[in-house]
Amino acid sequence: MTTTTCELKWLKSLLRSLGVDHFGPMSLYCDSQAALHIAANPIYHKCTKHIEVDCHFIRDEISSGNIVTKYVHTSVQLANILTKALGTNQFDALLLKLGILDIHAPT
Repeated sequence: MTTTTCELKWLKSLLRSLGVDHFGPMSLYCDSQAALHIAANPIYHKCTKHIEVDCHFIRDEISSGNIVTKYVHTSVQLANILTKALGTNQFDALLLKLGILDIHAPT
């Protein structure tokens, strides 16, 4: 999440330098509910005893309103098409979301 947060901040500054202003918070989608809760909730938890600086950075961005985290279920996560073995139906559904068509499929 930290890498994506840094990339979002970089993209926002790049757009600003090109004269395109982006108002409002940027959306960060994640399929880990635990990561979303830890990032958004500053209350101490046993599992976050030795928390890294990265998580504090994300918390600061969320609390300042620069980033809004949103949950996306693993079955509709587009990145899974590149990282996980998927069933045929799920693979085809993600291909359609990406706009990729099989040029060899019978019409």
